[in-house]
Parts: sequence; C-alpha cells; structure tokens
Amino acid sequence: MKNIFKIAIRYTVVLFLFAFITTSCSIDEVIDPNGPSVGGVLTNASVAQLNELAVGVESTTRNGLGVEVTASGTMARELYLFDADPRNTGDLLGKEGITLDNNSFYSTSQWNGSYRCIKNANILIEAVNNTSSINDQEKNGYLGYAKTIIAYELVQILKSYGMARVDVADPNNLGPILDISEVLTFVRSLLNEANTDLGNSGSAFVFPLSSGFDGFNSPSTFAQFNRAILAVASVYDGDGNAALTALNGSYFNLSGDLSIGPKHVFGLGGGDIANPVFRVASVSAAEPNNGDQIIVHDSWINDAEAGDTRVTTKTAVRPDPSVQDALTGTHETRLYASNISDIDIVRNEELILVYAEASILASNLQDAEDALNVIRNAAGLGDYAGAQTSGDLTTELLNQRRYSLWAENHRMFDLRRYGLSNTLPIDRAGDQVFNVLPIPLSENQ
Repeated sequence: MKNIFKIAIRYTVVLFLFAFITTSCSIDEVIDPNGPSVGGVLTNASVAQLNELAVGVESTTRNGLGVEVTASGTMARELYLFDADPRNTGDLLGKEGITLDNNSFYSTSQWNGSYRCIKNANILIEAVNNTSSINDQEKNGYLGYAKTIIAYELVQILKSYGMARVDVADPNNLGPILDISEVLTFVRSLLNEANTDLGNSGSAFVFPLSSGFDGFNSPSTFAQFNRAILAVASVYDGDGNAALTALNGSYFNLSGDLSIGPKHVFGLGGGDIANPVFRVASVSAAEPNNGDQIIVHDSWINDAEAGDTRVTTKTAVRPDPSVQDALTGTHETRLYASNISDIDIVRNEELILVYAEASILASNLQDAEDALNVIRNAAGLGDYAGAQTSGDLTTELLNQRRYSLWAENHRMFDLRRYGLSNTLPIDRAGDQVFNVLPIPLSENQ
C-alpha cells in the first residue's frame, strides 16, 4: 500500500507548484494542456480526482521532515549533521557569533513543506465544497480529514518557528502571522470542527490512505488521531484538563503497545520518497560511515541513566569518534533501520508522556508518576524515586521526553516552552543557543 502515493503524481506536481505561499511575489498559474490544472478540480471534481487530492495531502505531510529533525535537533544539542554543508555545524550552532539566516534551507524547508501540505488540504476542501460527485456523509469525511491534517501541520510549524499563519486559503490575501497562543486557539477549534465532520461521515472514507494509517483509516478511527493531536495542542496550550479529555477519545493506552499510532511511510518507487532521517550505519573500523551522517550529541549519551535501553536501540558507538568543524561525537544514529522505515507521526509512547504532562498541569500527580513509570520501565529503568511535586515531576517528564522522543523535533520546543534553553551546553567558544527558527524572508512580516 505504500505505493499509494504513485496515484497522486499528476496532481501533487501541480499542487507543489501552486502551493508556495509568499507575500513578496506572485506566480501566474500555467495551464498544461497535457496535464491537469488546479482549476480543473475546483469545480465539480470527480471522486477519482478528489481521491488523488486526498492522497496528495498525505504524501505532502512528509515534506521538510529531514531538515525539520536535523535543524531543530542540532539547535537543541541532540545531534550534529556532518555533511558537506557548513551551515549545519555553523549557522545552527551560532558559530563565532553568526546569526540564523532567514533565507537559508533550514529556515525555509519546513515552512514551505508544511504550507504546501496545508495548501493542498485547502484545495481539497474547496474542491469538496464545489462538487456534486459525493453525498453529504462522504463530503464530511474529506473535510474532517483535511482539517485534521491542517491542524497537525500548524502544530509542527509552531514547534519550530513559534508562530504561524492560519489564514492561508487565499494565497493572494494571506492573513497575519500569529503568536503561539492565537494559533493554538485556532488549532483546537479546527480540530473540534474536524471531529464533528468525522462523526457525520458514516462508517468508511471514500478515499484511500497509505499503510501508515492502517488501523486509523475510517472516520471513527481517524477521529482517534484527531483527538491525539488535540491532546498535544492542549498541553502545549497549558490546558491539562482538556488534554485529558481529548486523550480519552484517542488511542492512548497506558498498558498498550508504545508504537501504536499513524506513521509516515516511504518508498523508492516513482512518486515516493525515502526516509530523510535514515543514515547508512558504519559497518566496522575498516568500513566507517564518514560521509553524510547524524552524530549523537555526547551530552545525550553522558546524561542517560545507566541501563536506559533507548541509548542502545536509537544509537550505536562508532568505530572511532567522528570529528568535523571542531565538533566530536562517539555515537551515530540507529533510529531507523533502512531508508524506507516508517516515521511515527504521534505514537502511544508520546501520548503517555502527554498524559503525564496533562496530569501534572491538572495536579493529578500520582497519575503523572504512574505514566512516567510506564515509560521508564519500558526503557529498562526502575520506578521514579524522586519527590512527588509538580516541579520534580516536570523535570522527570522532560527527561523522559528527551530520551523517548530523541531526534523527532520535540526537544527544542520543550526547552523553549519551559524556559530552559539556557541550560544547553556550548560546544565551542563563541557558539550560541538558538531556540526558534526565523520566519522565512519571503513572508515579509
């Protein structure tokens, strides 16, 4: 089922071109007489056309993932990306007082990628609202799906940039860039609207989803994903009680498989892409990977509790330390086994940590401790032995998130939202700590 993305080639190529969102310039639409146009699906689209749009939306959720992970991970001192681009070890670490560039790949890749996906979802919404090819139940399925994906992408943007545009349906009349609280308010409302749509969608979607959504590919099960995103957004908004309510409708399970949840899937066929975070492992001292590699920040290794199995499952000791640009690391990534390994979108492990955080916010400290013990025990660690106070449990929460969610674009945001960015180590004299990516120059705030 991974090759589902092949059927979206015709439209996603057009949508990629159409979906760049800028305020500094406009691009005239070019109609290709040998291929479909965006305008061609906005009026009375067929079910086949709507389904290609829906598949294209899922496909573009993967846009910018590689840079999203490595840029934020570098800034958060989780990892180094050693490759041919000096900006990965220079700009992102503030080498010799340098500032972040708002027109570099690390500031534009995720922003453009997420907004391509959002634009595609908005095109799907417009197409669904302007066709007679589907009934009301089927329409609600498309709408609930598209709105949920938009909300998810906005949360991802917030984690990296700290602000976002929410009003982007009309590329010629973009809304303002809003701060995090305003965006989270919008996201939570949109997710509730989407959940209502999903509840009025019947028992099945008309459109297909990839194998990454196996178990979450009907309106009722996709609604569990919707509630998971709402729980995440609610804790980010400081609303523990709302997060706990949302978790009750999700696939959160304290005693369940930690890996359960929707995933990004990858492939090597036409119209597909490889896992952008995978790196080839070193084989031996005679065959080290000294090329493009993700090196683990030594602090992540050194700060781990003895016996934490996440260290040995997510990373491996290199045959010899890797050195580049006066930076050194003894371990390299083993986060993904191959270049077509899935990447979790939101798995149960994260939801258990969300439950712990929500419980702290709601002053249910025993519940928080119980949840943290589930995560600790799964990593081969004994129960939490610290004080049962909000502050101490929050410290433990952030530590468990650090190891469970390593290199998944969480750490930088976690430190920023808790005011702890200044606790990060400085790797070289003259380096700086940045905790947010700059809004791209093209946005012309």
